[in-house]
Amino acid sequence: MTSSALVLFSGGQDSTVCLAWALARFDRVETVGFDYGQRHSAELAARPRILEKLASDKLGADHLLSLDVLKQIGGSALTDDVKIEMGASGLPTTFVPGRNILFLTVAAALGYRRGIAELVGGMCETDFSGYPDCRDQTVQATARALSLGLARDITVHTPLMWIDKAATWALAEELGGQALVDLIVAETVTCYNGDPAPHDWGKGCGECPSCALRASGYKKYRGA
Repeated sequence: MTSSALVLFSGGQDSTVCLAWALARFDRVETVGFDYGQRHSAELAARPRILEKLASDKLGADHLLSLDVLKQIGGSALTDDVKIEMGASGLPTTFVPGRNILFLTVAAALGYRRGIAELVGGMCETDFSGYPDCRDQTVQATARALSLGLARDITVHTPLMWIDKAATWALAEELGGQALVDLIVAETVTCYNGDPAPHDWGKGCGECPSCALRASGYKKYRGA
């Protein structure tokens, strides 16, 4: 029986590593991205370039779905003109409430229609901004709820959940050698501001928390 997976693929570093991870483990891999009116939409523009360079007999259809309800709800620095800082709630203003729960729900529904029950996401609670919907407990509780609601076993794989950004770079090298590391540096955009400015660790503004995490992880990975 052919094994299939659906990767939540944003066009950033983490989801690109997750895509390579899935391609190494499943016979057939499809991808899904979400346009929710994010300010860092440069990630979405990077998706087709990355998919083209990771072309494989295993790589199937790509899906880009609109979730502009998150933009309509607003209030986040990722959707509105809001300063990136720590909010009164104790979470960064980049937190988009319910985003990953919604992503997983829509991905599972798409997977239902595509005959896919294995989802792969880049959620991580080792190096992250404290978002509660990135935590393993949230992800696995969502998987259980989806399994009940769809009357089929839904599995959510999170290969980055327990590793830091340096280990994520190392995993990329393990999966695809220097070629994959170079692709991540050259093409992926993991920046809250969506700035495509080049750095030795990839594209980004170099100042936001997302860039800071990525840059420090790359420095540690390189042993600098």
